[in-house]
Amino acid sequence: MSGSILLAEDDRSMCELLQAGMPRRGFEVTWRTSATEALATLLERDFDVVVTDLNMPGTNGIELCERVVANRPDIPVVVITAFGSLDTATAAIRAGAYDFITKPFDLDALRLTLDRALQHRRLRDEVKRLQRVVTCSRGFGEILGTSAPMQRVLDLVSRAAESDTTVLVTGESGTGKELIARALHQQSRRCNGPFVAVSCAALPEALLESELFGHVRGAFTDAKTARTGLMNKASGGTLLLDEIGDAPLGIQPKLLRALEERRIRPVGEDVERAFDARLICATNRDLEAAIEEGRFRADLYYRVNVIHIDLPPLRAREGDVLLLAQHFVHHFAAASGKAVVGVSAAAAQRLLSYSWPGNVRELRNCIERSVALTRFEEITVDDLPEKVQSYRNSRVVVDLDDTSHLPTIEEVEKRYILRVLEAAGGQRTRAAEILGVDRKTLYRKLERWGIGE
Repeated sequence: MSGSILLAEDDRSMCELLQAGMPRRGFEVTWRTSATEALATLLERDFDVVVTDLNMPGTNGIELCERVVANRPDIPVVVITAFGSLDTATAAIRAGAYDFITKPFDLDALRLTLDRALQHRRLRDEVKRLQRVVTCSRGFGEILGTSAPMQRVLDLVSRAAESDTTVLVTGESGTGKELIARALHQQSRRCNGPFVAVSCAALPEALLESELFGHVRGAFTDAKTARTGLMNKASGGTLLLDEIGDAPLGIQPKLLRALEERRIRPVGEDVERAFDARLICATNRDLEAAIEEGRFRADLYYRVNVIHIDLPPLRAREGDVLLLAQHFVHHFAAASGKAVVGVSAAAAQRLLSYSWPGNVRELRNCIERSVALTRFEEITVDDLPEKVQSYRNSRVVVDLDDTSHLPTIEEVEKRYILRVLEAAGGQRTRAAEILGVDRKTLYRKLERWGIGE
């Protein structure tokens, strides 16, 4: 199919004729017998072209055209009428119609008109895309990475940015979740709007509710003036709910309702207000485990987890450590005015050997410290933090030649499970998947060994 048509026509025989004849000409037809029904259908799904009869009972084709142009200017409207006078043609064009065709018409002639309308829409979409490319940064800022895991992430970011769908960004602390959220915003059609971020863990429930939804004057003791909530401040842009896994249970149902209805009620006010912000959530928590433990609502999880972007830990990004280190060297050398150009081979080996539990944030801090302390053009081993210098990789190694220190099966299992848990960034659900065991089985073993959250 070349495209999809929404047809508004009160003559059912005409609807059935077009529905039967247009598919072999490349167009799928969905028809409604009134303008009101057509508008309702347009709210439910997308179409490439709207075709409407001019004279219909109730809302006529001109009014329908005006409504479509006002709410969906990207969709061209073709008006059909049996009254092909100059006045009706002028009225249709003034209402924003793309083209005008009179009854009786040949289906092939209609196809040509629809082909032009579809080409017109696609050309407009391409122009808008190119305008966004020029206006907004299409790069990923400080999100650097040539490793396969990061290339998959960046590809997903590029595709997800094109829609307003809610995104859940997960990953260990320091992996760059906020940078990903900013990249999604910068590459979206909302890039000229505000980017607003709030931590759900930093505020108590009552204050978080006020921050998100706003409040009216006198809503509580210290509410001396009215305040606009962050959801409204992010209107036209993007709202990042950071650390969503730590959101107080009491606010979660209110947040769910706001996301489903796209409306909020400021604290102390009886009237709901609409908001228009793209939502991105981020967390380093295992939300599925939090659901089982009663700390996170399942319905909210499914509402925010529409597109899931899971950031790999730095230790899983083979080759990216030195790329990022060199980038940070240039950045901090320029900021401090020092003639530091890179990392020595010995220091690079230590950087590659270290596990980076703090991920990119820890690497950034490490390089900032090293640039500040080094006396040479290259960062040396002595410039690195002590824990990076002296790090020894924690591997599960069994020396079969030394029978006096052979571990028990229980000890080998424990050490292996803890190593997998470390590699999974503490995400118990992911660790259970890698181990091939039920999550509850993993929990029981950890509890037996006295290992909590």
